[in-house]
Amino acid sequence: MTDIQLGMPQLPAPDFPAEVRARLEADAREIIARYPDSRSALLPMLHLVQSEEGHVTRTGMRFCADLLGLTTAEVTAVATFYTMYRRKPSGDYQVGVCTNTLCAVMGGDAIFEELKQHLGVGNDETTEDGTITLEHIECNAACDFAPVVMVNWEFFDNQTPESAKKMVDDLRAGRTVEPTRGAPLCTFKETARILAGFPDERPGAVEATGGAGPASLVGLRLAKGENPSHRIVHPRGESSGQEGK
Repeated sequence: MTDIQLGMPQLPAPDFPAEVRARLEADAREIIARYPDSRSALLPMLHLVQSEEGHVTRTGMRFCADLLGLTTAEVTAVATFYTMYRRKPSGDYQVGVCTNTLCAVMGGDAIFEELKQHLGVGNDETTEDGTITLEHIECNAACDFAPVVMVNWEFFDNQTPESAKKMVDDLRAGRTVEPTRGAPLCTFKETARILAGFPDERPGAVEATGGAGPASLVGLRLAKGENPSHRIVHPRGESSGQEGK
């Protein structure tokens, strides 16, 4: 009969240092005040604790549970469901390569494979210098700019293996890297604080923007009653009403 080794149960997560907890609690109270039901504040609060440590730790989940009157199991269930919450230390820049269907066939798979070799990491792994965490993403919601790479959720459109490798090299060297559209890059911790709902106070960051491409806006133009610029093809077997005329 095989012996079964039972491990010791985990001790409760330690608390933040007093000065850190006081600062985070002030921010958390501001977040909670936005909602009629305090538990609705959990998502932005997870971003808040992630902005402190770079990922969601057991200490961060305990903090959220304490302030919202939830169990740590309830907080853990949410933190492990959404991929935007990191569960382990990660880089200053989250580099996500879309490998969903359109981006993949347009070159996303090749970009991802080249970056893995170039950086010496696998999916969801971080470079030794702590700068880059590489991951594949199912969809960046920018199909008309495929293949797309995102860095801390900012768009880098129409990428190639060569442009993507130059971009990560520049990030690791500390050189300025400009997204194709959207706000200038900031670190992952800074991004997490913005996602928690706090203002981006960098000069010009709020004004920086970038719209969707023409293909994404076709449905909107049709909804506004604008004439489509392309021929509408009727479904097979459905008459257009023009036959025989």
